[in-house]
Parts: sequence; structure tokens; C-alpha cells
Amino acid sequence: MINPFEALGLREELVRAVEELGFEQPTEIQRGAIPSLLDGRDVLGQAQTGTGKTAAFALPMLQRLDLMGDGVRGIVLTPTRELALQVAEAVEQYGKYRGARIAPIYGGSAYSRQIKKLREGAQIVVGTPGRVLDLLNRGVLNLSHVETVVLDEADRMLDLGFAEDVETILNQTPAERQTALFSATFPTEVLRLARSYMREPATVRIERKTLTVEQTEQRYYMVRQDDKEAVLMRLLEVEDVKSALIFTRTKLGAAALAETLIGRGYPVEAIHGDLAQDVRETIMRRFRQGWVTTLVATDVMARGLDIESVSHVFNFDIPFDPEDYVHRIGRTGRAGREGVAITLVTPREHRLLKTIERYTRQPIERGKLPARDDVLAVRDTRFIERLQTMMGSEELAREREIIARLAENGLDPTEIAAALMQMARAVEALRPLDDVHEVVERPHDERRERRERRGGYERRDGFERRDRFDRFDDRPTRRRTGREAGMVRLTIDAGRADGVQPGDIVGAVASEANIPGKSIGAIDLEARQAFFDVREEYVERILRDANRITLRGVPARVRVADEESRPPRRPRGDGDGYERPRKRGYRERVR
Repeated sequence: MINPFEALGLREELVRAVEELGFEQPTEIQRGAIPSLLDGRDVLGQAQTGTGKTAAFALPMLQRLDLMGDGVRGIVLTPTRELALQVAEAVEQYGKYRGARIAPIYGGSAYSRQIKKLREGAQIVVGTPGRVLDLLNRGVLNLSHVETVVLDEADRMLDLGFAEDVETILNQTPAERQTALFSATFPTEVLRLARSYMREPATVRIERKTLTVEQTEQRYYMVRQDDKEAVLMRLLEVEDVKSALIFTRTKLGAAALAETLIGRGYPVEAIHGDLAQDVRETIMRRFRQGWVTTLVATDVMARGLDIESVSHVFNFDIPFDPEDYVHRIGRTGRAGREGVAITLVTPREHRLLKTIERYTRQPIERGKLPARDDVLAVRDTRFIERLQTMMGSEELAREREIIARLAENGLDPTEIAAALMQMARAVEALRPLDDVHEVVERPHDERRERRERRGGYERRDGFERRDRFDRFDDRPTRRRTGREAGMVRLTIDAGRADGVQPGDIVGAVASEANIPGKSIGAIDLEARQAFFDVREEYVERILRDANRITLRGVPARVRVADEESRPPRRPRGDGDGYERPRKRGYRERVR
């Protein structure tokens, strides 16, 4: 019997790869897009994240790839570094039997490692527009041999302000290339881009299906980003976890989180694309046998996991798209069993949570963070239960003899028991209860809620547009003069005379130091230098990772500003005093 993927025209080595990942039937977007892309046609696809669109463009690209050709042959542009990592990991999985070399290119990571990948002969580049354009301008990346260009989540990419960068990149690829554009929606800007850079594309539209989640208790906890690990560990102790999946957005995040949990004595494994197939199979066998009770995974790896029963799903990182949320929590509550799905949400991600609630048509209840005493009480209860179970065992004869000997030597049986209990609970010493902070949600805004229901500022694909009235709870309080509260003033050796704009500073610093764009506050531009405020906790990272950056082609050094050199802050609109604009989509671009 012919394999359904083979029936689409895919080569045997690609079919073998998707079979190993657990894909049995092609999705609707794959059935619609793969044959046209294999025929060499441009494709304009409308599909949500979670519908299998990565395989829809990656498999044809891998099949048509000229492995003997020189230079980069395929490029995929994505709006965020998280998605770039996810797509690159998936392409590696699909193309492992083709021998294709993949290079993820994104901000927030060292240039040297990415440049090395390119110089080693990467054939497919997956990257964000900003870093790709940067490497093009440095002369490190050459797109003159590109055969296929993919714009993934094009609507979000343009919404974040990357239209000019995308067009610049497209203009550096051959005119006869194949172009595939995938977007959840088709606003005017996306259609204009398609008309300008695509040739009679085949259109594939996939309607989103409404999915419901049953047999699963859903909860979320509002937490600070820095408290996520501490909150997760408390939940792992107070919840009755038989087996669990913890989802992160990237494989690097999965590996780091698993390492932290293992160091605290939790039986955890990370499963991601850097592991060989035999290693992944060993991990899954250990999980099914109960030697490992928790897996940390990304969405890409989880799709191929054959797991029969999971008691808990933890969304350590909330997914950007509600379909991903449904896909994740569908791993628990199967076959009539009860399950628990817990999501950690930061204040800036609150609207993503609301989007998920509207999509699933189910409210997600907010949970109260477990207090220190709650965790200690659960520890005591579970220890007593284990102790009572063992006391009835007939295999304690040798232990009773030892206690009798100790008592004959004058030791108090109560003291003996206390010492033994402390030894038995030694693993708890590996799990200190770090402080966590209760986050107060913003008051309910009925006018905003009504506006969102009318679709005023929110797109219905799981991604939010930012309007100039947005505020986040963890935003520092802005003062009219002087430094912002809780911020440090830094200076950089480039300014207006070099063509530098505030967005250049925010984008470069946030990308190189891998910090949130919103952590950068007020910006003062002068002729040959600029001053900007940044949250205190990120200063050391900036001075370490982003102390030398390039702005508009000008090398610039970042350092702490001298008190005497700081210009006086002026109100908005008064001369040189400049506050970072809050236009729609701005913060998302530099995230």
C-alpha cells in the first residue's frame, strides 16, 4: 500500500523521515500546497500555526534542493527568533536523510556561530529579517543562488514592521526563484507583497476548525518571567503528577529547563531535535516504563511522541497560537481519563490567554500560587504515606535489628527515627523554595473587552496587534525628567548625524543582549551620541553581550553614562527629549 505522503510525490527519504516523526496522514494544507510546490509553482497559503504548514513548505524545498550546488539554495523568513528556531529544527528533522545543512539566523545569539554555519556550506537558511539583512550587509550571506524563498507568518512579519526589510531581502534573490507565502490572514499589505513578488501563485486556503477540550481541568498562574522556574517547581510538588509534559518554545529552552529540574532532583528528560534518533527512543522507553516521569519538549518534537497517558501538561511558555494550545493540552485527558493543563502567563501575555479562551470557548481559571507552607505540608503528607506503606512490609527485619542495637547502646528511639527521617528526605534539600511574587492583574476594562469582541485591535489568529494605548503591569513608571524609575542610563557612540533612529537602538540592543524590547525606556538622540534608559537587571547583560553593536553601518560602543554627561530629560515634543514611541506592533518587533 502506497504511503499517503509518497502519493503526494515526495521522495522515499523524506517519507521515511515523516513516518519516524509519527505523521500518518498529510494535513489539509500539506495536501493542497505540496504538489504545487513540487511542480515549481509559487504558492499563496492561508493557514494557522499548528496546521502542518511547516512540513507543507519544508518537504518540497528539501526535495527540490540542489545538494551539489554552491551557496544558500533556500531561505525561510519568520517574524521571531523563537519561530525561526522551531522551523529550523523541523526542517532538520524532515531533511535528515537528504543530508541538507540548515543554518538558523536570528538576533540574540552570537554572530560567530551563525557565520561559521554559513561558511561551512549551509544550504537552507531559516531566520528573522533583521539578522538576515544584517549578515547580507556584512557580506557574509549571499542569496544570489537561492531557488526557493518562504515567507512564514507573513501577516505577523509585516505587522511587526519588517515590510521594508523583507522587500530588501527579496530583491537580493534571483527573479526566477520560487516563492511561497503563508499567512493566517490576508490584509492589504500581505496581498500587495504577493502581487509584487509572486508569479501567478496557486492559492490554498484552509479554514480553521473549532476544537474543544474535554476531560481536562485548565488553570493558569499569573507570574513574573523571573519567577517561572520557582513557580513550576512548586506546582510539580503540590500537584499529583503521575507523568507530565512541559512545553517550551525552543529546544534551547527545553534543554536548559530540564537541566535545572534534574539539578533539583526531579526525574526529567529533555527531548529535542539535537538528539539522535536512538537517544530519543531510549528517552521514550524510559518515560513509558516510569523511570522518567516528566518530559520537557517543544511543539515540533511533541508531534511525533507516542504517549498513551499523561496526567499533566505544563505550558512553561504560553503558545502564540490558540491551536498550539489545544494541540498541547490534548496530550492529557485522553480516552476518558482526567487530566490537568496548567499555563504560566506573564502580565504581557495576558491577551494571548484571552485569545485562547475565546478560541476554545472555555474559561481558564486562575490558580492561586502555592505558598511555602503549602509545599511543606504536601511534602510531610507524602512522606507519612510512604512511611505507613513501608511499615507493614515483612522486609524490615534487618532494619529492626539495627534499631534494637542502637537502642541497646542507649540511643533514644525517637532520636533514631528523627535522624533516619532526615536521611530519607535528603532529596528535599536539593529543592529550596525560592521566593515568588504574586502578580496583580489589571482591572477589567469593559470598553476594551467590547472593542476586542468587535475585532478592533485584535486579529483572530492568536497574535495581538499593539495599539498606542497598551500598557503592561511590569512597565516601569516613567518620570518627566531624569532617569526612569528602576532604570540605568547608558550611552552609545552614534546619533542623529549617523542616521540613527530610536528603533535602531532598541532593535540592536534588545537583539544582541536577548532582552525584551520593552525593558528599554526613554531615548535621547544627539548629533553623535545617544542616551537610553534600561531596566537595572539587564545592564550587566548588555555590557557583556551588546557592548559593541552596529547602527546604520556605524560601529558603536555601549557604556554606562557619566552623571555629568546625561542630558536633562524634557517632556515629549520639547526639543531633543525623545520617548520611545508606542505605535502598534513596535514592542513585538524587538522582542
